[in-house]
Amino acid sequence: MSATSDSETPESDPIRIGLVTDEPIRIAGLTSIFDQPASQAQAQLLPVTGSLPELLSNHSLKYLVVDLLSFEGGLNSLETIRRARPGIRLIVIGPALDDETVLRSIVAGARAYVGVHEGPEMVRKAIEVVLEGSIWAPRRLLSKLIDRLLEQPQSSRAPATPQLTTREHQVLQLIMKARSNREIAARLGIEERTVRAHLARLMRKAGVDNRIKLVMAAPNLLELPPRATGRNAALGRVRRGMTN
Repeated sequence: MSATSDSETPESDPIRIGLVTDEPIRIAGLTSIFDQPASQAQAQLLPVTGSLPELLSNHSLKYLVVDLLSFEGGLNSLETIRRARPGIRLIVIGPALDDETVLRSIVAGARAYVGVHEGPEMVRKAIEVVLEGSIWAPRRLLSKLIDRLLEQPQSSRAPATPQLTTREHQVLQLIMKARSNREIAARLGIEERTVRAHLARLMRKAGVDNRIKLVMAAPNLLELPPRATGRNAALGRVRRGMTN
């Protein structure tokens, strides 16, 4: 599996995570994921159940676990969630061998995709990776997603070049080198939450919603020549920065 950094470090207060499924037996199974005590470096995780509208209206929830196989909305529900709560982070459980479903889930906003055959420990690990601000998905599929993004015509990307502050420029350069938020904070002598704030502003300026797409937009943001080789080199660094 792969994890590529994108934002948040868990806080000491409990973190509430919504569970999206229509089957009571699946709710019981998903709830068991949270029976393990939190490690010293992590906040306690608390499951929250309810209908999808109820969960979306609960603005204390920043994370949702979506069980595609036991929720009638399927992939369409991911788009619904994204429109209603663009900032919420999704951990998706679905078919294990369906590459297209994995890719569509990530494009629709999933920060993690776990095969339905995986046990509670793996789902818990995926949640923890997302809490750390990373993406959890098969490495080969993240590479395939990057290839798809590279194939998009240049005209489909925003032509305007938003102006960056000096610090945003520094942060973006380090993101292009596949540095984690923690590494960027140490390098620049700032707090990790400040890095997350810069990252959020960079994504808004680029009109993107994840770190991979931000790297794709980086040449435009940094006013670099839009050469494919430059984009490939930056994305290659992101690939190398992914860990199993």
